[in-house]
Amino acid sequence: MSVDGGEGFPGWVVRNPLYAGWAWTGFWALLIVLDEFLDIAGWSWYLLVGMAALPTLLCTLAVLNATPRRHLKPQNESVLGHFFVRFLALVTAFLVWGVSVVMSASISTTVQAAAGNSEREVTSLGFNLLVAAVPLVISVLWMAFIVRCAWFLRRLRGWSQSPANSRVPRKFLRSRPRLRRLVVGLAHPGLLLVAGLGMSVLALFLNAVELTFNALQ
Repeated sequence: MSVDGGEGFPGWVVRNPLYAGWAWTGFWALLIVLDEFLDIAGWSWYLLVGMAALPTLLCTLAVLNATPRRHLKPQNESVLGHFFVRFLALVTAFLVWGVSVVMSASISTTVQAAAGNSEREVTSLGFNLLVAAVPLVISVLWMAFIVRCAWFLRRLRGWSQSPANSRVPRKFLRSRPRLRRLVVGLAHPGLLLVAGLGMSVLALFLNAVELTFNALQ
């Protein structure tokens, strides 16, 4: 296989970065499925899931870090669209607040029922639940981060594999056009959502929930 431009990347990968990204993600996803049946070491889940999202995540961070915020100022957004997005944000915040209130009451009742009237046991179990909830909170925040990055990527470079017209700064990897094509191609909103959210969902259900169940036992 030929190497394109002497930069160490195969020519097909440089010409088809998005396809290469999907192939990479699919390969590690297959290993994750095999790991479920083969029951390898527990930590291997996190390694495989992290590797599945690594290329698109690194490229996304590189593209967003090189892009000034002024490049993403809305140009065609209507007043209605502006307020509708804010309305959805407020509704989402209210729903999250409501769920947190219900969960807090439920957890408080569960802790009280499990620990009885012992203040020391209530405090100990409460701290155990707090520690167990940390991975859950990190996973949720990580999902929000991935969605936000994908949203900016959509506005910055669109859904095309190699966008002809994008808002990515021209000076970004100007001296290495083939590497620029590869990085911008891998920094794709759809690829980031699949790989990044897949990592978050697996971390959520395999780590945080499992720890919570162990803390309640």
